[in-house]
Amino acid sequence: MSGGHGNPGVEWHEARRVAYGVASGAETAVVGLAESIGLVLAADMVAQQPIPHFASSAMDGWAVVGAGPWTIAGRDTVTSGHAWPVVTGQHLPDGVRGVLRSEHGAMEGGELTINARARDNEPSAGQHVRLPATEAARGDVVVQAGCVINPAHVALAAACALDALTVHPRPRVAILTTGDEVTSTGAPAPGKVRDSFGPQLPAVVAMLGGLAVSTTSVGDDEDATVAAISTAAAHARVVITTGGTGDSSADHLRAALLSLGATIVIPALALRPGGPTMLAKLPGGQFVVCLAGNPLAAFMGLFSVGAPLIAALAGRPVASLHQIVLATDVAGTPTATRLEPHTLTEGVATPTAWNGSAMMRGLASAHGVLIVPPGGATAGSLLEALSLPWAT
Repeated sequence: MSGGHGNPGVEWHEARRVAYGVASGAETAVVGLAESIGLVLAADMVAQQPIPHFASSAMDGWAVVGAGPWTIAGRDTVTSGHAWPVVTGQHLPDGVRGVLRSEHGAMEGGELTINARARDNEPSAGQHVRLPATEAARGDVVVQAGCVINPAHVALAAACALDALTVHPRPRVAILTTGDEVTSTGAPAPGKVRDSFGPQLPAVVAMLGGLAVSTTSVGDDEDATVAAISTAAAHARVVITTGGTGDSSADHLRAALLSLGATIVIPALALRPGGPTMLAKLPGGQFVVCLAGNPLAAFMGLFSVGAPLIAALAGRPVASLHQIVLATDVAGTPTATRLEPHTLTEGVATPTAWNGSAMMRGLASAHGVLIVPPGGATAGSLLEALSLPWAT
């Protein structure tokens, strides 16, 4: 274990790079087509057959052979001067001139002719015929690895005769909330606080590309914390903890990680709120993302460290930053980045009034998060901003 108390913290942009780069590589799995939607494609999608794999009619009407008029014959009678009824998608044998659409043909006494709505040469050679391999040939790469699979990809995979795809599965995440003072229902008594993590963190983890597999609470006890982390790490690639990152007698997370032989990858962040955020790696290769106990500070730590880590393990790129115009002056801290929830009015960002580490009202109404550099910024400045994972 490296790092320790009093560490000034890792610069915010550097912390994101470290968290994204520390993962040894996203896992891969082969899953059925329906299961693949929303996951990242880990291997190119290759057509196993031509698309289409046979010639077919693109219209309801008649398949015709040679020049008209045509005598109606049995299906697939490929002899010049003959025709037979077809529907859209029906297989057409070699030798068919084309398809005369139903509204352009006239039937009389078993003979088919074109009507006044048709042109003299209808159907021209190949007209209204879907030829094999016009969309893809067998062996073509139709979708490259790295994309997030959507329903259209799955429909294409089925047309390619694929039954499964190689994907990066969502990394399994175990959530561990700490604190003797935490209650889960009703109005808490003085000295107690409501659990603001358990009801929402699994959903946020899913928005970030992970799969929350458990949520467990543990009191302020070092041995219990060690046991809880060990149990969580046995069935998850990432353990997210909330609270216990400070230096008080009730904070046991650092000691628990030391006891487990963890390597501290990020000992603290040069960040407000969320400075006590840590990232550790257990001897078995699992990661522990340690968030502060105050809810806004925890969210900012999750966006800063947890999000890029989960993205890397899910085979996704790290969330990009964008620039936005600042409506008002924003105070900063001398040596730390400040993350400020903001609202947007006509494309201009205004920091919310509720930005204390324990306040959720500002983030609840925010459109995004401003990245305020040390020293602050003035009205009219262009600042980097981070989109919220639930933003639409």
